[in-house]
Amino acid sequence: MATVTAAAPRGVLPGLLRNRAARKIVLVVIAAAVLVPLAEARWAGGSWPGALTVDVSKPLAGVGDWVIDNRDSHPLFLYFFGHISNAVVLSVRAVYLTLLAGGWAGVTALGALVAWRVAGVRLALGTAAAFLVCGVLGMWVPTMQTLALMVVAVLASVVVGVLLGLAAGLSDRLDRALRPVLDTMQVLPAFAYLLPVVLVFGIGVPAAVLATVVYAAPPMARLTALGLRGADPEVLEAVESLGATGRQRLLTARIPLARKELLLGLNQTIMMALSMAVIASVIGAGGLGDRVYQALASVDVGAALAAGIPIVLLAVVLDRVTAAAGAGEQHGGAVRWAYAGAAGVAVALAARLLGRPDWPASWTLDMAGPVDRAVDWMTAHLYSGVPYLGGTADWAGRFTTWVLDPLRDGLQWLPWWSVLLIVATLAWLIGTWRTALTAVLAMAATGVLGVWKPSLDTLSQVLAAVAVTLVLGFAAGVAAARSDRFARALRPVLDVFQTLPQFVYLIPVVALFGVGRAPAVAAAVVYALPAVVRITAQGLRQVDPAALESARSLGATGRQQLWQVQLPLARRSLLLAVNQGVVLVLAVVIIGGLVGGGALGYDVVFGLAQGDLATGLVAGAAIVCLGLVLDRVTQPTERRATKGA
Repeated sequence: MATVTAAAPRGVLPGLLRNRAARKIVLVVIAAAVLVPLAEARWAGGSWPGALTVDVSKPLAGVGDWVIDNRDSHPLFLYFFGHISNAVVLSVRAVYLTLLAGGWAGVTALGALVAWRVAGVRLALGTAAAFLVCGVLGMWVPTMQTLALMVVAVLASVVVGVLLGLAAGLSDRLDRALRPVLDTMQVLPAFAYLLPVVLVFGIGVPAAVLATVVYAAPPMARLTALGLRGADPEVLEAVESLGATGRQRLLTARIPLARKELLLGLNQTIMMALSMAVIASVIGAGGLGDRVYQALASVDVGAALAAGIPIVLLAVVLDRVTAAAGAGEQHGGAVRWAYAGAAGVAVALAARLLGRPDWPASWTLDMAGPVDRAVDWMTAHLYSGVPYLGGTADWAGRFTTWVLDPLRDGLQWLPWWSVLLIVATLAWLIGTWRTALTAVLAMAATGVLGVWKPSLDTLSQVLAAVAVTLVLGFAAGVAAARSDRFARALRPVLDVFQTLPQFVYLIPVVALFGVGRAPAVAAAVVYALPAVVRITAQGLRQVDPAALESARSLGATGRQQLWQVQLPLARRSLLLAVNQGVVLVLAVVIIGGLVGGGALGYDVVFGLAQGDLATGLVAGAAIVCLGLVLDRVTQPTERRATKGA
């Protein structure tokens, strides 16, 4: 008995340590027991120690002053950036004048014919209706301005993205080198791109186009590289056996085999470019985005909706057409495409000969007035004073007092080393030690840059918005996965929400909730919700039917099947939904600085408004670091069995 009793404890500990997560927690505890006392002895607890802060404001201010002083005289600006700026202006103007020359009838007919050749009659009718609605709302000219900017920005983004994707797809070394660059470009919220571009190119169309290219090129690059690397090895081997050169293999095999990924990249690039083209209205892009921005400044919901509806319609049309092209539906030959182009030109010439190239003013509908009256009624009856329930302003105040303030104060109260320890633990549990190291260094960088407290304030808003998003998103996703009728009813709503640019979400939440952190959180929830719902529903629907059938044969109820079979088997999809929800929430929380969100978003807006490179870039760098932290602690990392964790 003595032998058995003595052997039992020795068996328990190794069994516990064989669990990877338990082993990681034990190592973290040991490391904390050694490092925390040293950190406390060297730097007292509490907020980030000033001794570990690096002041970069003076060097950045010096760079900003040098750029402003030399922008009109230095050869770099005169003979390089100046030529780029002129080329962008000429390209956008040429496309815009071409669209105006085509007239409303020609553009509508050409768009409908392209949609017909790509996806059939139904999408052609929808495309024509979308363009006609833009005219009826009195937004034809702003729509053409946005479309011209989009054409140039998308073409440039595709060229840059394809070149980067080719480099990453054909070279492992370049792939490893480009990956952190693309990660940074994708994590950095769109608003943070604007300040350095404005300093170099000034306010106007060139800055807007180039900021859009930086924002929209990464998905094209990633999907191009993915398509090239995923080409069928047997096909490549067969082409090589026929004596094809490397260039011939690329043009005749790799690129054709990557067609679906390339068209998906084009689709994603178009959607991101449209979103950025609206945000770029802050720096003088004009078009529909400028109308939305002006409406946001005056909280004019009617004017915002009149400009927002064409944005949504344009996004839906471009999304459907490029998605249909990627699916390979109803492609016609070159002759039929020529006929379609000739028909569009004929309609444009007929409209011009009839003297009706511009949209008739008598055909416009003023919807701003009725919408404003409806909003005034809602504000008067819902903003405050609702019996028993309180108004939306009361809800925003309570959410701020009961959730946002305690969460922010709690994070800022924690000792700095404990925040790093929590980040390291979460990142290591879900990934590898490299993941944890990256997350810790990124979080520490916010302190080194001197924005520790604003970063924690932004983090508190992100965590609150993500929590609400996941509760609503998982519930709706489960319902959509279990009910086809609910999924069909939800799809158009999700389509509209997913194609609506970030800026537009701020208008209704400000009208209902006022300004502050709560409206920023509400806009972030609405923006991130569609992605979480779609990924959750898709993950649950893809669960192996054999597993569900086995559970049903054992007498499991629907609830038991969900909790014990579907959710565990859909774990990867659920983690992806969390990851995407975090990234999308962060993007809108930053834009919430325009409506009183404060923290890093306010610093970015302030830096952009004042031309303060130091404030804007430091806040932008901190946003990138925060995005990397949130990405690493929510994205599982694949490990090989031979590698240690």
